[in-house]
Amino acid sequence: MSKPLLLIFVRAPKLGKVKSRLAQTIGPENALQVYQELLQTTRAAATPIQATKWVCYADEIMEQDLWAEADFEKHLQPSLPDLGHRMHTLFAKGLVEGYSPVVIIGSDCPGLTAAHLEEAFQKLTQTDLVLGPAKDGGYYLLGLNYLVPDLFANIPWSTENVLTSTVAVAEELELVVSYLPVLADVDEEADLAAWPHLQALVKVQ
Repeated sequence: MSKPLLLIFVRAPKLGKVKSRLAQTIGPENALQVYQELLQTTRAAATPIQATKWVCYADEIMEQDLWAEADFEKHLQPSLPDLGHRMHTLFAKGLVEGYSPVVIIGSDCPGLTAAHLEEAFQKLTQTDLVLGPAKDGGYYLLGLNYLVPDLFANIPWSTENVLTSTVAVAEELELVVSYLPVLADVDEEADLAAWPHLQALVKVQ
């Protein structure tokens, strides 16, 4: 019987602690405003999904924030050297606790909707791996029915080759892969141009 789990990777929304590349050009206050809006978008996409939901904080757990409702369980990402190790550990934790399929998302994608998440879980009834490609060469979503450690090792994280490297591993392992629509993340100031509601949050320094 399916016991779906959604992992949501976030940072505590604190000044100077989020969207560092964005903050370099628009300032930390504006970067925080943008990130808080991205968190709202992520929460809106996750809320209707019929799955257990773990909000996985990169740095510290905030007790009172928009994830305070009972629908969201709060976890701390392990203190490990890179994103791959952290994702691997939390995927494994979920699977050991009996969850499957497991889908992971970040909190940087203003185009993410509940429909994307529902489609991901649906695709995992027929495929081994589902990926949500990001325009910058990464991915905004990864979903699995079982743990595949090689998908989290030796990937050039934070580069334009994340998706192609992940797909290459999947092909080598002969996994059946399905894809969601390509969406854009927000990492740099130029990315805001496609999202007027985010650009409107930026105040002149």
